[in-house]
Amino acid sequence: MKRLIFYSVMLVAVAVGASSCHKQGGKTQAPGVLRVEAARAVGERVVVPMRFRSLLYSNYDATIQPRVNGYLRTKQFTKGLPVEKGQVLFTLDASAIELSVLSNRAALASAKTAFAEADNNYRRAVPLARIEAISQSALDQYRAAYASAEAQVKLAESQLAESLLQQGYTTITAPISGIIDDTGATVGDWVGVGTEYSVLATISNTEEMGVHIQIPFARYYELRGGVEGERPSYDNSTLLSNIRLYMPDGSLYPYEGTYSYTKRDAGDQTGSIIIVASFPNPERALKVGGSVVVVADVGSPEGVVMVPQQAVVQTLNKAHVWVVGSDNTVTFRPVVVGDKFGDHWIVDEGLAAGEMVVTAGVQKLRSGARVTVDNKSGKQ
Repeated sequence: MKRLIFYSVMLVAVAVGASSCHKQGGKTQAPGVLRVEAARAVGERVVVPMRFRSLLYSNYDATIQPRVNGYLRTKQFTKGLPVEKGQVLFTLDASAIELSVLSNRAALASAKTAFAEADNNYRRAVPLARIEAISQSALDQYRAAYASAEAQVKLAESQLAESLLQQGYTTITAPISGIIDDTGATVGDWVGVGTEYSVLATISNTEEMGVHIQIPFARYYELRGGVEGERPSYDNSTLLSNIRLYMPDGSLYPYEGTYSYTKRDAGDQTGSIIIVASFPNPERALKVGGSVVVVADVGSPEGVVMVPQQAVVQTLNKAHVWVVGSDNTVTFRPVVVGDKFGDHWIVDEGLAAGEMVVTAGVQKLRSGARVTVDNKSGKQ
């Protein structure tokens, strides 16, 4: 999936003139005027990243169910550890089926002997019938005996093949590679269809892990440009880009995610549309059930207001900025911040593009204080 290209952002530090009496660059500065660094809030059109908390899950599971009934003979794996495709997991007692195989082999041999006799009789009867040494009805009887013997051979072959197939089912192998969990059946238990242990184990594929990204319907339709979008709601392959995953310890997972599909009927239950993204898991670092944070760029570029992260003061889950007014006084203003964008905050409410905010020197500020901006260490 191609990444959407962000528009470049320039945050320009601006000097605010202030009358002063103290000495500064050949001029004087009035007592009580504080020096600060500031930058203007900038409005840009960017693709806004969104954060989602999700649980990791296997993209698909394989349920291990015995195809024949029998006593469990061996379990050849350790619960919770990886298994490989084709690895033997269980064996069932095959004694009864082995007897059936022997019986069907004998029946097939007998049927082949009978067929050989019927074949010889029919072959001898054909030339005799031509010279009218035997009647036509006698020839018909030989032909019928031949056909019946041939059918018995085919029946015996199918019965032997069936018993061999049943014998093969007594050895159960892993259909996929993954992490295995079992249902608790122990050696000696009667297992199979209709028993307490009709399911012996479940293997979760771990080569690729999935996450559910839930977007509220109202926000989803905004991102798509309304209900009458160009694509149907089940096609969201271009809605997400730059899909990243953060581990429980906050570290960035090294592999980028991809769009997988949109769940069909999640909206009626959650009020959200659920998009499934997949992440490769070659080192098996991702575990089923793990809680992670997914960050993705969602939708098309939209207008936002951004300020440097150091301009935002956060206390008790509330965000404020010091705004420098046209009269060079500062106001401590509450704002609503959205997601981080590089080393900046996106401000959703409370600040307009072009307003100036203090980025350094806030320790001694109070509402109404007069300030002067020092450009020397601020961003230009």
